[in-house]
Amino acid sequence: MFVVLLGIQNACMNDDALRDFNLLNKNVQGVGVFIVNEGNFMYGNASLSYYKPKTGQTLNNIFYNANALPLGDVAFSMSINDSLGYIVVNNSGKIYIINIRTFRYVAKITGFTSPRYILFVNKQKAYVSDLYAKAISIVNLKTNKITGSISLNNHNPDFYQHPSEQMIKFHERVFVNAWSYDNKVLIINSLTDRLVDSVEVTKQPNSMVIDKYNKLWVLSDGGTIGSPYGQEMAALTKIDAKSLKTEAVFLFKDMAASPSNLCINNGGDSLFFLYNDWSGSAIANAGVYVMSIESKSLPVNSLIPQDEKLFYALGIDPVNSSLYVSDAIDFVRSGKVYIFRPNGLPVDTLTTGIIPGDFCFKKKGE
Repeated sequence: MFVVLLGIQNACMNDDALRDFNLLNKNVQGVGVFIVNEGNFMYGNASLSYYKPKTGQTLNNIFYNANALPLGDVAFSMSINDSLGYIVVNNSGKIYIINIRTFRYVAKITGFTSPRYILFVNKQKAYVSDLYAKAISIVNLKTNKITGSISLNNHNPDFYQHPSEQMIKFHERVFVNAWSYDNKVLIINSLTDRLVDSVEVTKQPNSMVIDKYNKLWVLSDGGTIGSPYGQEMAALTKIDAKSLKTEAVFLFKDMAASPSNLCINNGGDSLFFLYNDWSGSAIANAGVYVMSIESKSLPVNSLIPQDEKLFYALGIDPVNSSLYVSDAIDFVRSGKVYIFRPNGLPVDTLTTGIIPGDFCFKKKGE
């Protein structure tokens, strides 16, 4: 989520004008991993990479190479729905839709302010969270048009800035974390498309998962030093997704730490997260941590030490629970992704685009 303002480049590039270009001709079958590379803010150099675990092959810049179109400014996340991949391009205010086997452009959804994530509510409807819109957009997946919105405008009016981020669907409920300058998990009724409730957590919830017992785990970074909203200790909160009762709060010990990227394994019984600092500043014992959902305390030692790297994003293969950890290096050069077994043993290392920030897993048969 951390971006570096380096200047303006390609800001006037027409991304709808196809160029005379020898297009990438691929039809990739089977399991694969899309890596969303943010690129530099205002540089328009976001890109998409693709990794094949079976062969270890990495294809970089596949969106441009397959379509002769630049991906845009700050590609933030990607999700798959059937045979289509939806790439949310934050600062360009759009979502590109591609065929996940050929990487070819299918359509795009526009009209957003600063989109972050897309959640597929059902076969016809999706929600899109937004950094500044003060609302969740409702998208018709058949027409690829915004058909409405769920207002969040009256929520936390004093410090309202980043209204919505990650979303998780649980039965008819959609949980939404209200990240910067907020301390709530918002709850939307997906049948009525209305904000109906909220649960208070530690300041700045940034990621969530639901475990095998239907417990919602929320990781909060606690805010930043000097913030007008204040700062408190980062925490991991356990909430019953049915009753909305808070069952446990695990407080971290270092105020400088900004834990993030909470993930869960395919068995739904082990939590993984990054423990470091948003800005890349060094903190003690930074790295990837694992915690059993049955644990009564936070883990003390890292599973994978960060050492001299700059861990930025974490993803878990939903089938075999392999860990994918990105290294932003210096936010300027091409990034790295390190792949590990669930026990922390290294598997592979690959070079990606600038600031690899999200992982999207293509399953067998997709």
